[in-house]
Amino acid sequence: MNTKRNLLLATVLLLTSRLLSAQGLDISKIDDALGRSGQKAGDVYRVGFPRTDLHVTVAGVVVKPGLALGSWAAFSGTDDHAMVMGDLVLLEKEVNPVLLKLRAANFEITAVHNHVLDETPQILYMHYLGHGPAAELAKSLHAALASSQTPLGKPTPAQPSEPAAFVKIVEDTLGVKGAWNGGVLGFGVPRAEPVTEEGITLTTPQGVAEAINFQEAGLGKVATTGDFVLIASEVNPVISALEAHNIQVTALHSHMLTEQPRLFFMHFWSVGSPEAVAQGIKGALDKIHTK
Repeated sequence: MNTKRNLLLATVLLLTSRLLSAQGLDISKIDDALGRSGQKAGDVYRVGFPRTDLHVTVAGVVVKPGLALGSWAAFSGTDDHAMVMGDLVLLEKEVNPVLLKLRAANFEITAVHNHVLDETPQILYMHYLGHGPAAELAKSLHAALASSQTPLGKPTPAQPSEPAAFVKIVEDTLGVKGAWNGGVLGFGVPRAEPVTEEGITLTTPQGVAEAINFQEAGLGKVATTGDFVLIASEVNPVISALEAHNIQVTALHSHMLTEQPRLFFMHFWSVGSPEAVAQGIKGALDKIHTK
């Protein structure tokens, strides 16, 4: 009787263990492989690799890492069957060494391109997609990043700071609360309709929301950049809205390969008063089907 009871108990424990592992990610294994931790949002675990080693300027504005220099990886799925997608910020000389490492690990490269213009030094952005055991994906990503100068040690925790004066102006104009971190005000405004990649519904941390960032750029001025995530019919109305407010379009391209609906990512840049810049961004958002 005891033997049967023990066998039944062992079977229940095994099934429970398998069920739990199928329900999500063990983020500790990802952290161990990447050497740092990230943020969990729903079923997605996102880890950032800001290029704090770079000194990038655009038209005399020193770009903070959180404005446009944030490499990232978003993991979803389960320990055994995970997906990771993201965006890597790279110098020109780093592109092919990183690309070769990712391809050797069976990652898909989904885009390589610019996001801003006239920056010094020139920065390129590599978008990627990988499938497999979560820990193995994390190890392969870490190995690829080691081919660049991306800082891979545990980052020093950012010291909390009081939001700058422009924050309230921008939030009030956009009608949305942002996140203040490292001197950058960031927004992620989701699209109204679901976006899928390979049949999987993507969420804001996976790069399918309207991403808009602001930082101070001199006395009484802010710089803004980011990307609008658009369907085809929205592209030119958004361009017109940006042009009407002297906001430059710096890139228009894809980030993924098999997304539904088909998406276009429009990057932009502007420096001006918080009121004027925010009004321009609001005008563009008004042309997009967001929640």
